[in-house]
Amino acid sequence: MPKPDLSSEPWRKLSSTSIYQNRWLSLREDQVELPDGRTTIYGVVACGDCVGILPFVDDDQVLLVRQYRYVAGRTTWEMPTGGVRPGESLEDAAQRELEEEAGYRAGVLKKIVAYHTSKSVLDETAHLYLAAQLQVVHAHSADETEFIKTQLFPFAKLLRMVMDGEILDSMTIIAALHVARLRGL
Repeated sequence: MPKPDLSSEPWRKLSSTSIYQNRWLSLREDQVELPDGRTTIYGVVACGDCVGILPFVDDDQVLLVRQYRYVAGRTTWEMPTGGVRPGESLEDAAQRELEEEAGYRAGVLKKIVAYHTSKSVLDETAHLYLAAQLQVVHAHSADETEFIKTQLFPFAKLLRMVMDGEILDSMTIIAALHVARLRGL
């Protein structure tokens, strides 16, 4: 008799214990029942939804931000990104992050894609946008833990930076490759 295919059977949460929480993330341990009836503890880091915005100041030039990323231990070039606040729409979060990190508001904000940033232990969904028809709103006012520099790059240069491994941020990589595909590049 063939074994049943348990690959698509959902796991059942039996209990959940909060381990740690701050304003950016929470860590919990879930006691779960597996499809074969066994139980195990599963750790989950929950961050919620986040947004990334690839801002085009014209048809060719994109604006990237540079900042030191503590966990990566290095300075990165990336598109403006950030978390979605409770009760905030994805589009409002994208506009807020674009204003905070770059000092612009998008006249056109087009959803590119949504994806899970990690499928195993991180509960976070990234929602990526293309921003166009930018209007300067003010000098950027990043969060108190962000020290940001902005710079314009030709889109072709951004793609080279992605392909050469100079940009390692998954949100920027995925947005750039999707936009390249949409442009037939």
